[in-house]
Amino acid sequence: MRSDFIISILIFIPVLIVQTTVIPLISLNGVIPDLVLIFLVFYAIKNGQVYGTVLGFIYGLLFDLITGSLLGSAMLSKTISGFIAGYFSNENKREQYLKSYNFALIVLLCAVIDSIVYSFFSAIELNRNIFLIFFQQGMLPGLYTSAISIFLIFFLPRRRSA
Repeated sequence: MRSDFIISILIFIPVLIVQTTVIPLISLNGVIPDLVLIFLVFYAIKNGQVYGTVLGFIYGLLFDLITGSLLGSAMLSKTISGFIAGYFSNENKREQYLKSYNFALIVLLCAVIDSIVYSFFSAIELNRNIFLIFFQQGMLPGLYTSAISIFLIFFLPRRRSA
């Protein structure tokens, strides 16, 4: 468990570099996917709810410190997302969640919540409709992140039944 925690932190560094440099180049109308959240959901389903919550806190804190965003906004949103993704860490259904399109649906749920909480604390505009803000800054990034997470399903090795 401890080595998996260190590996997940070490994977965070290149994922954050790609997230901040390459991913804005593939933005669609200002909407970008969140690769950090995809890996957070993966590790939360794989290792449990407490692990996902703590890892979300660390990912969010490092994200806030490295990118220079408002301290605590990504930390809170990633912590909540890791907590919610950890609900799907059932020992009997873990493989089913990680190896099917259920993973994309879990990422969608967590990404929408992550985007809404992050946008609420970091960049709220009071002169616009609140439902429009939640759709543009919550649903659209969540859908895009979920679509990108489908590619992760194809790269995970399948278990062979012998």
